[in-house]
Amino acid sequence: MNVVDGSKHAVDLSHGLENVPVLIERSSSVPIFPEFQYSPDNIGGPGCTVDPSEVTLPGCSCLYHSCCTESCSCLQTHGQAYDSTGTLLDRTRTDSGYCSPVFECNVLCSCSDTCSNRVVQRGLTLRLEIYSTRNRGWGLRTLEAIPNGTFVCEYAGEVISFEEARRRQLTQRSEENNYIIAVREHAGTGSIIETFVDPAVVGNVGRFLNHSCLPNLFMLPVRVHSVVPRLALFAGRNIDAHEELTFDYSGGYSNQPPVELLSTQSDAAVKASRTDGLQRKACHCGANKCTQFLPLDLSILSGNNPK
Repeated sequence: MNVVDGSKHAVDLSHGLENVPVLIERSSSVPIFPEFQYSPDNIGGPGCTVDPSEVTLPGCSCLYHSCCTESCSCLQTHGQAYDSTGTLLDRTRTDSGYCSPVFECNVLCSCSDTCSNRVVQRGLTLRLEIYSTRNRGWGLRTLEAIPNGTFVCEYAGEVISFEEARRRQLTQRSEENNYIIAVREHAGTGSIIETFVDPAVVGNVGRFLNHSCLPNLFMLPVRVHSVVPRLALFAGRNIDAHEELTFDYSGGYSNQPPVELLSTQSDAAVKASRTDGLQRKACHCGANKCTQFLPLDLSILSGNNPK
């Protein structure tokens, strides 16, 4: 699908699957563009036991234009995540380094599609552009200003098992990128739910986000229709137009503790088993407090503090 953006001719990478075109910078000297299948949503991959598109969460019976905490079963059960404009309310992380998962109203809810508790499910609304960076391959930037707390895009791809994620990591060549993100959620009762998403072969615009040790985005697991979380990226500060969009692959943000600093001995053991045999790659983010290396275990933690 060809689109015209201002004075330049571009191609919509999403082929019309997104609400707005996903543009690619046209230049005479750019690296080879990766081949992959575009999908705005997660799909089931090898080892996935739950169909990400299957509706498995209950809905509310609200008859209002937008749900309110006094009467909505979704908000009463999971809490209010957004204000009336769809901006994320809680942009902090607990002292334990764990973020709280977000639950939106879903297809079984009787509220309207414009309910303020429907944000991530509406999909991409911002004008984003994929472009060639100076020393980090392809990157993603915004063509418009983004206020703090705004939903930017998902990190969508194949939902795979731990065994498949491990197999893919160990078979990667040194020059290949590792796109796999792991979400580890503690239920507070000692149980841990893990979700692995890989956008390398099937994915969306989120696969072009580069790592930064001082990012402007942060990731939260958001559940809509399914128990399988969507990995949503929100603005962690006001972002200027034409600024590159980045997030911390280890799950940290700004002065918040990075998620790769896992909180329990069992977490540390899991991390060690995951990263055994993997090679570290240099970080080129240019931040003043750069750690010099990309995280080996790309993961975020969610849920209650397991301690």
